[in-house]
Formats: sequence, C-alpha cells, structure tokens
Amino acid sequence: MSTIVTRDAAPEDAERILEIYGYYVKNTAITFEYEVPTLSEFQKRIENTLKRYPYLVIEQDGIIQGYAYAGPFIGRAACDWSCEMTIYLCQAALKRGLGRKLYETLEDRLRNMGILNLYASIAYPETEDEYLNRNSAGFHAHLGFTKVGEFHKCGYKFGRWYHLIWVEKIIGIHKPDQAPVKF
Repeated sequence: MSTIVTRDAAPEDAERILEIYGYYVKNTAITFEYEVPTLSEFQKRIENTLKRYPYLVIEQDGIIQGYAYAGPFIGRAACDWSCEMTIYLCQAALKRGLGRKLYETLEDRLRNMGILNLYASIAYPETEDEYLNRNSAGFHAHLGFTKVGEFHKCGYKFGRWYHLIWVEKIIGIHKPDQAPVKF
C-alpha cells in the first residue's frame, strides 16, 4: 500500500515542482506562460509565496506528485480575506484523488488563516482541443467553486485563442468586525 503525504513545500522542492509545471508550459494551454521558468526563478516564486501563503506538495511514496499554493487576490489590503489558488499534478497522478486531497488541505490551511473567499483563474477553451480541455473547470465545480466571470479570447498560445474563467468559493462568514488574516 502506498503512502500519501501532504506537506509544506520548500525551495529545495523546486526542481521536481518545475518538472511538473514544465510539462504544462510546453504541452498545454492550461498556463499562458510560453517559456519554462529557470530553476532559480521558480525557487524565488516558492520563497515569495511562502512569505504569506501556504505552498503545499503531495507525495506518494516519497515522490512529489503535485503542488498547490495560494496567492494574493488583487494585492490590496482590503482584499486580504480573499486569495487565488493554483494546483498542478504530474500526468501520472491525474484522476486518482490526489488533487482533491491537496486542494482540501490547502483550503483548510487558508480557512485557519482567516481567508474567506477562494478564487481560481482557469484557462478555458471555446472548443476543447489537444492543448486544453474543460477538466480544470469541472474539478473546481466538483469542489464547490462557482463560475463568476469569463474573459473571451484573452490568451493566445499554440496559434489559438483561449478564454479565461474565474471561479469562486466562499469558505467563511463575512462579519462587520472581521478579524485580520493571520499571514
């Protein structure tokens, strides 16, 4: 029986995390980046995220199978109770429940910080093709996110235009005397 562990990421995990992300940059329109970041750039991304937000990995038998992290939504103090979430899994880990476990762990961590609103931006095809399907939108809907916006033909990759949708999940109670977020 395999062992599955969700833990905090560290800059030392960047090589494996970048390996997972690099697949998506090179082969899909899931990310709108054209070039795979360098290892040092990716380490800096992890370090910057960890200053305020959780950055998690999920391991199976000691091998990182995916990662998820949160970041600022809008980047203004009045929006501290909201954040954007991101998740990527290696291809072998898809449709095995690891994404759900990872996202639920991240959601719990964010709730404990005092985050109330979760957001995700998702590349979305007008028509599914070999570079992009609607699986991410379905994954988020299955976890209780609802679509709140759509930007049409705002991403161009592989000679095609793609939409971007925003989804939202409310995980806390909005109070008139809201306590600050615990970063």
